[in-house]
Amino acid sequence: MRFVVPQFIDVEDKIIGPFSVRQFIIFLAGGGILFILYNIFNFIIFIILGVFVFALTGISAFAKINGQLFHYFMLNIFYTTRRPRLKIWKKEVTAEEITKAHREKTVKAVKVVPAKKMITSSKLAHLSLVVDTGGAYKEEEDLEIKA
Repeated sequence: MRFVVPQFIDVEDKIIGPFSVRQFIIFLAGGGILFILYNIFNFIIFIILGVFVFALTGISAFAKINGQLFHYFMLNIFYTTRRPRLKIWKKEVTAEEITKAHREKTVKAVKVVPAKKMITSSKLAHLSLVVDTGGAYKEEEDLEIKA
């Protein structure tokens, strides 16, 4: 029985022209922002802000950094700056805690694990013959003991 395995799962489906749904939504949001800017500001300020908004919209729709979409990359930068990786623990130990730790110190029992018996080369040869023959090989000693 054969199954069809998807090959290019990291490529987004092109739904609306050459754009994916994600890119189309990003362009709709950018167009909405441009419309609001056009209604609020005069034409010169609208052009200056519009170029910036249009560039940011294009970058967030098409750019990938290290194979990661731009808006996910910016989100990861935001989270990284909010949660730094270096965490320093400054605990001050009092003399009372030190004496308490020394009083509670107990000897732990250590479990001794017996060493495994090493398999000799003759035993390995016997085992390989048993495996190769599918269990049909019987050693002469085994036959004498059973008889």
